[in-house]
Amino acid sequence: MTEKIDEEYAWRLAAELVRIESTDPGVYEGEIEQHIKSLVEQRVSGLPQWLSDAVRISELEALPGRRDLMVRLAGTGDEPALVYSCHMDTVTIGDGWSEETPALGARVVGDKLYGRGACDMKSGLACALTAFFSLLDEVAGRGELPRRGFALLLSVDEEDFMRGVEAAIREGWVGAEEWVVDTEPTDGQIQVAHKGRTWFEVTMTGQTAHASQPWKGADAVAAMAEVVCELRRWCEALPKHKELGRSTVTFGQIEGGYRPYVVPDSCKLWIDMRLVPPASTASARAAVEAAIAAAEKRVPGNHGNYEVTGDRPPIERDPTSPLLAALRAAADAEGTPAEVGFFTGYTDTAVIAGTCGNHNCMSYGPGSLALAHKPNEYVPRADVLRVQRVLTRLAKDTCL
Repeated sequence: MTEKIDEEYAWRLAAELVRIESTDPGVYEGEIEQHIKSLVEQRVSGLPQWLSDAVRISELEALPGRRDLMVRLAGTGDEPALVYSCHMDTVTIGDGWSEETPALGARVVGDKLYGRGACDMKSGLACALTAFFSLLDEVAGRGELPRRGFALLLSVDEEDFMRGVEAAIREGWVGAEEWVVDTEPTDGQIQVAHKGRTWFEVTMTGQTAHASQPWKGADAVAAMAEVVCELRRWCEALPKHKELGRSTVTFGQIEGGYRPYVVPDSCKLWIDMRLVPPASTASARAAVEAAIAAAEKRVPGNHGNYEVTGDRPPIERDPTSPLLAALRAAADAEGTPAEVGFFTGYTDTAVIAGTCGNHNCMSYGPGSLALAHKPNEYVPRADVLRVQRVLTRLAKDTCL
């Protein structure tokens, strides 16, 4: 017998999901994907035959041994489907968890659920599943299929290279027309815009020498320092976007040299740029090329090259989005009006928006991004209950 959907169903389900490790890198999503699939199958098995026949469950091996999961409820009309997009993976557990709130313990302390993935994004996943189950119950009670179709898109690899949602796009599971909401933690906001994310790997190659005679070598680390300074100045001079703020650049990892007494002949740098219009990957590429040229001139004997390892375009708000209007109306109807903002990171829905040109992609979920990826991650109970109500209302108001 399936569990009754009540106002705290998502809260209980979130704790259940937190207890299942799905770290990336780590154990990955296999166990949680099968658990969710089983929950859906159990729920669907209790439906009338005409309704269970309208639900399709699909799996896609996006990466070896790692499967996306798609659950679709057919609609009778030709409106684009409403899609709730959630990722099943979390970042690694990491250090620093307190004994009172272990990473996989799903402990509740003071109306806060603690654990890895509590806010990013197992509570959001629980809310999306709950909204779908509530919609199925409503459809069964009405005795007819919804006008608009509904789908759950559950992806792998979001915390790494987002290859799960890319595979879903290639498979045709989602494209330009669907209304897509992901349930990332948004601090109570509807977040509709994203900075772009461009990654570079830069290599400077020089020549070794004894540190007591540096003029006989070419210091690759010194040359890379020039690259860093050039790119910082370039980024600081970029114009500010009215909603997305300023572009940023982070030099997240650097490797070079052998020993302190040897002039290094090689240095490698990994760069993360979060770009806002009018900056783009093309303009960033030109800036990297100019920085390498300047470094080669200032530290003679060095040669630089680079590779673009990530290219995600910025996503700007579309104020005419019907999904945005519907989601705001659902939040208003539940007595929890939501401000419209932007997401500082990059999400699966941003990949859909940028790849497919979809203007109806946005984020709305429980918790705060400021708590994600940290020890003692938590989500407040009130947030989960709010998002369960809003997503349930959005599904019913737009699909029925």
